[in-house]
Amino acid sequence: MRVLKSLLIVLALVLVALLGAEIPGGSILFGIVIPYVALFVFVIGFVGKVLGWAKSPVPFRIPTTCGQANSLPWIKQNKLDCPSTTAGVIGRMLLEVFTFRSLFRNTKAEIVDGPKLAYGSSKYLWLFSLMFHYAFLVILLRHLRLFTNPMPAFLAALEFGDGLLQVGAPVLYQSDIVFILALSFLFLRRVIMPQVRYISLVNDYFPLFLILGIGITGILMRYFIRVDVVNIKQLTVGLATFSPVIIGQIGSIFFVHIFLVSVLLAYFPYSKLMHAGGIFLSPTRNLANNSRMVRHINPWNDPNIKPHSYAGYEDEFREFMVDAGLPVEKELEPQPEAEQAPAES
Repeated sequence: MRVLKSLLIVLALVLVALLGAEIPGGSILFGIVIPYVALFVFVIGFVGKVLGWAKSPVPFRIPTTCGQANSLPWIKQNKLDCPSTTAGVIGRMLLEVFTFRSLFRNTKAEIVDGPKLAYGSSKYLWLFSLMFHYAFLVILLRHLRLFTNPMPAFLAALEFGDGLLQVGAPVLYQSDIVFILALSFLFLRRVIMPQVRYISLVNDYFPLFLILGIGITGILMRYFIRVDVVNIKQLTVGLATFSPVIIGQIGSIFFVHIFLVSVLLAYFPYSKLMHAGGIFLSPTRNLANNSRMVRHINPWNDPNIKPHSYAGYEDEFREFMVDAGLPVEKELEPQPEAEQAPAES
């Protein structure tokens, strides 16, 4: 039901764009107004989320430690998996962002004869996630040609490399194939694996269907359904320069595509997709594991409350601890003998 509900929502969005683009003024609404509104919501939501995370105090050093910490001189430290310096943290973050290093450690657990719990390597999730994100990045960069005039030189080189294995005309981009395959795998993994399906919610399936809809409509426009590319570029350049204009017939499929992109933009800051910005502010990744070398003061501590060490605690309550039979580090000091009362005459 969660899969079906997510699919029906995306199909409803497609139907709204198809029908809405045909009504009078619909092309302006779906081609100009909604994209601007979605961009505004995206920027406000993204900045708000990042500022909220940045203002959140981190009272403890909680970096995820996946290797040997900095210890004795003769014990080799894992400087990337358990960094204790700023340089090590930067290296760890670069590997996390560009190679998904933590996901590379993905393991699977299963019960075998015995019964015994066995762990094994499971790199397929890391591989397909990497394929999806880099294919998505290439596609986004390729779309810059629609918003720039003249087109930057690096885009021509990128398009040449992406279409190096040309099959027919128009050029078949490898990123399109990789994008659909990787996205299909990520969806099937959630449906087929029972433990993943059990924890998957509508907000897990909806982005997958939404992004898949964006990819399918883009592929349809490029390879199967004729659209006016000149008018599309005139509109997109106008959107980028805040002087949009729609001339002639573009095609309903384009308005479906741009409407789904607008929905994704507006939805992005308020979904799990926001990990793209949150990874840089995650204290499990961006902190050095140097608690043994540097004293960290909790920012939530009341300045009027002074630290109370165990030695001070014991000095204050030693008598009560001894009476209660609790062990103490220092014995009670002997009490002076009471003075003898004077003898009666």
